[in-house]
Amino acid sequence: MSKPFKFKEFEIHQDQCAMKIGTDGVLLGAWTSIEHHPTTILDIGAGTGIIALMLAQRSDADTIDAIEIDEDAYEQCVDNFEASSWADRLFCYHAGLDEFAKEIEDKYDLLISNPPFYSEMVSSGNESRDMARQRASLPFTELLEGVSKLLSDTGRFSTIIPYKDEKEFLSLAAPHHLFPARITHVQGTPDAQIKRSLIEMQFKKTETAIDSLIIEVERHRYTEDYITLTKDFYLKM
Repeated sequence: MSKPFKFKEFEIHQDQCAMKIGTDGVLLGAWTSIEHHPTTILDIGAGTGIIALMLAQRSDADTIDAIEIDEDAYEQCVDNFEASSWADRLFCYHAGLDEFAKEIEDKYDLLISNPPFYSEMVSSGNESRDMARQRASLPFTELLEGVSKLLSDTGRFSTIIPYKDEKEFLSLAAPHHLFPARITHVQGTPDAQIKRSLIEMQFKKTETAIDSLIIEVERHRYTEDYITLTKDFYLKM
């Protein structure tokens, strides 16, 4: 059995999960705003449960739910929740987003998702097939439809996606009356291209606050911004 990944206030076992802990999940869990004091939170596609655990550490929310469709990941998420100091506030459902959205009548103050995507383009020679395969397990359309059903009127939804998909994502969100309130563009180093978009959405149309975040000055030398964002979690920050 592999060793757990230790954070300052909790640890994550991830040997059963296809999606291991990565920078994206930690960034999203740390970046997501809780200024509107959410009392109910839902993590869509929880994987190891890392984002829900980060939100449990950061917030006073009474209810922090998670959904995970993969059975092995679901079981591991439950174990990680139960081993934490916040087990009484955390609950994971073994479900896909579409069925969950149909069955649950409650609305959440905060929805959060690190959706699946292939980081590299898979080329089969058939462009439309390749595009479909990219996000087959939870397409943006399905994600946004679920969010529009489950988000409370004054709630927030935050996610992290490839920067190249940002325009498409925002255009798919608009028919659901979901609008960006805040966007942070993420670069690995000062010279690197923008790789990710952190996006916070709501039902009210406002001017979007846009900024940027650089992770490293150079290899293993983190920027002050990144340290400030993640220091409550990483052991060595």
